[in-house]
Amino acid sequence: MIKPIDIARKLNISTSALRHYESWGIVPKVNRTPNGYRLYTEEHLAYFECIRAMYKGFGMDLVKKTMPLIQENKITEALWLVNESQANLHNEKLRAEQALQALELEELESFTTRHSKEWYTIGEVAEEIDVPGSTLRHWEKEGLIIPERDLENGYRKYSRPDIRRLLIIRTIRAAVYSLDIVRGIVDEIDQNNLVQARKIARDSLMYMDYLIKEQLRGVYYLYKLCEKVDCRANY
Repeated sequence: MIKPIDIARKLNISTSALRHYESWGIVPKVNRTPNGYRLYTEEHLAYFECIRAMYKGFGMDLVKKTMPLIQENKITEALWLVNESQANLHNEKLRAEQALQALELEELESFTTRHSKEWYTIGEVAEEIDVPGSTLRHWEKEGLIIPERDLENGYRKYSRPDIRRLLIIRTIRAAVYSLDIVRGIVDEIDQNNLVQARKIARDSLMYMDYLIKEQLRGVYYLYKLCEKVDCRANY
């Protein structure tokens, strides 16, 4: 049996954090002494170590989904969720690289060579920059982009500069910046200050490099946890 304070010290967190994890159901139920003190086991320690390791690379939302699955011995389902998160990060990296490439150009030369139309529909733009149309409408609601409207039917129509702007917005959002910061950066871009925008894009890619390393560390502790609870037969 292991005391809560010993685990807290080992992981450099508070004992209240351990209780939070317990209340969220992401660790197995804990036995108590006759006077009510919690007594954790080596298996609990493996869960706590896995939670802390995965949190940095995957976020707590994914941790809350995977840990109960492991307790239910649904290891394959948990692994696919982790795999999906890693695939999403890879896709975000590709998008950030694409936007940085656009930022390095004074004009959207690469886009212009592929397209010659003056205006584009919301569906065409969503496909081009690989974001849902609902996201474009949300950014418009937040004042990040204001497309023109067709005078005949009222449909949105986007110009090539609009698409370049949207690529930049998507990159900044990938770096987990707040909408207020996004507005500030986009304003600087509007004032032809591309230096800061390029820095944001590069910082975004550096952050993703950090995340992929933390994800690898999280997967390592996930594997250790599965070994601890004897889940290898589920691989």
